[in-house]
Amino acid sequence: MTIREQVMTADAFWEYCTLPENAERHLELVEGEIIERTPLGGEHGEVAGNLFGILWNYVHEHWLGRLSAAETGYVLWKNPDPDGRDTVRAPDVGFVRMERAPEPFGERFVPFAPDLAVEVVSPGDAAAEIEFKVNQYLQYGVQVVWVVYPGTRAVMVHRRDRIQRLTEDDVLEGDEVLPGFQVRVSAIFPKRAESG
Repeated sequence: MTIREQVMTADAFWEYCTLPENAERHLELVEGEIIERTPLGGEHGEVAGNLFGILWNYVHEHWLGRLSAAETGYVLWKNPDPDGRDTVRAPDVGFVRMERAPEPFGERFVPFAPDLAVEVVSPGDAAAEIEFKVNQYLQYGVQVVWVVYPGTRAVMVHRRDRIQRLTEDDVLEGDEVLPGFQVRVSAIFPKRAESG
């Protein structure tokens, strides 16, 4: 939902996001307009948390780069026009290779696109919105986008030149972004207690 029609720059958006009344809101900036997402359910958080934990272990064991959790804003694009139309997105999980981010992320938005962006789809997410977001990520420098579908327990892997659908029995790989990373897709999703 667009909540402010006035075009805004990434810098002005940072100031807006840090206002006390916006502390609990999930906001993104899309071509200069503020978009707010509704609060997300437990399944979304659990799946995103599982995947973050799996990635965190691998990234830190091999010292590959910097990982961020949900709500971390990445400046995908800054319009040279001083009036704005910048884009700041906050993937559920973001990863940047060490050679691109040798120093820790600072206090403000990460000033460039991640190498890997992960989005966990919620029941209220429209397919067109997901497609638009994936296209923006790829257009502005993200190498790989993983779109995770808890409802069908599947992952769509988007690259500039191809899309791959993985189901529970498949293995999700990090390819050139996370060399050597592999996890069975089923491990991303919450396990159900054994009945008995």
